[in-house]
Amino acid sequence: MATHYRLLKKSKMARIHEIEGWINGVSEEIIDPERPIIDPHHHLWHGPKNPPGIKESYRYLLEDLWNDTSSGHNIKKTVFIDCGQEYYSEGPDQFKPVGETEFVVGISKEASKDKSKAQIAGIIGHANMMLGSSVREVLEMHNDKGEGLFRGIRHAGGWDEDERVKNAHSHPTPHIYLEEKFQEGLQVLASMDMVFDTWHYHNQIQDLTKLAKSLPDLIIIHDHFGGPLGIGPYINKRDEIFDKWKEDIYELSQCKNVFSKLGGLAMPVNGWEWHKRDLPATSNEIISEQSRYYLHTLECFGSSRCMFESNFPVDRQSVSYHVIWNAFKKMTSNFSEEEKSDLFYETANKVYKLES
Repeated sequence: MATHYRLLKKSKMARIHEIEGWINGVSEEIIDPERPIIDPHHHLWHGPKNPPGIKESYRYLLEDLWNDTSSGHNIKKTVFIDCGQEYYSEGPDQFKPVGETEFVVGISKEASKDKSKAQIAGIIGHANMMLGSSVREVLEMHNDKGEGLFRGIRHAGGWDEDERVKNAHSHPTPHIYLEEKFQEGLQVLASMDMVFDTWHYHNQIQDLTKLAKSLPDLIIIHDHFGGPLGIGPYINKRDEIFDKWKEDIYELSQCKNVFSKLGGLAMPVNGWEWHKRDLPATSNEIISEQSRYYLHTLECFGSSRCMFESNFPVDRQSVSYHVIWNAFKKMTSNFSEEEKSDLFYETANKVYKLES
């Protein structure tokens, strides 16, 4: 399959800061274009309040999402994941994140006017699980404002002691998953039949495993392979980290209430530095550098507990939308039809209860 390259005329720094032109520097023929896909992990934002590492001018709204989801693959549904956007500016702090849910519901209604394009079918918002049992009021408000789309919470746990590694936007404590109040809040989440999306770094996977064992009735979706780091003190330690990561992922997979999202490895924090190059990554490069993470996780969890994710637009700093989905399809070219259906559609549809 031919990959076509188009060199851009701007300086490298300009390309980094103007992703729109740079990202189109690699174009690939779409593999298996008719296969229905649910993208269970993307964000939306206006620009000025973007998460750490995303430049302020980088907007990503419905038009931008549709430009990506309409780039060749058959994206049917998506799930929005919290990113700290459009919080209420007034009122009690614990209820402010509900503003993000209301913001996404508005975009979903806009999307519903054109059913030929990908529909936002689920929302994962944010609530502070450290509220303990009192988080119920916040979840009830999310559910009310979510108008049938709200599915659960992500309270990101990413924390590292080295200042070169930015901690998660939810400002976690070092071992937040083991905090009594945090687990109390998650018990409420489980009792309301809502799911817990989690993102952290590779050295925190063991904490999540302990949490999963403590709360077997809680459905946990493990984002981005547990965030294997490749910057700061973790530079040039990829193989060493991978060996320990393999063991931790296996142990986590023994918790049958945990599901795994496969993607989110093209962030700058992962250390491949594709965002600094003259051209973004190709699908073959993604497979060459990262397939061992995908295949090991699949071996541990099985396809019925795994789902591919784009993590856009964060991963858009390193790879285009159609290219990342091509990589997923290449990795699974020898899989059974049932396995492919799980990974591209059915697992996400089941876990997030997206059937209308």
